Amino acid sequence: RRAANILRIEDRRDGPHAGPVDPALLTVAEECALATALDVAEPTVQDSIGRERYDDAMRALAALRTPLDAFFDKVTVNDADPARRTNRLRLLARVGLAMGRAADFSRIEGLEKA
Repeated sequence: RRAANILRIEDRRDGPHAGPVDPALLTVAEECALATALDVAEPTVQDSIGRERYDDAMRALAALRTPLDAFFDKVTVNDADPARRTNRLRLLARVGLAMGRAADFSRIEGLEKA
């Protein structure tokens, strides 16, 4: 939810933050860990959804909880360096895309989509 809220605000300001994450700009251990966790979770989620194994998809997404919490604890998303800021927003966009493949969590939580 936090990732979606940040993206909604920043997308209104700058436009969508879709695009590839640049590994060279991942400078904090926690953002590297989140990127690595996404590299594992994304194909698992996609494969699980394709095979209608929704429980497996949800487990893969649940594995993002710890690295995502650590990311928010240790990483400043709106970094002074515009390239790092954009890269971090793209990383959060990947989280949103991975989650969106399994469910519309905004509906589950009663949130409005932007």
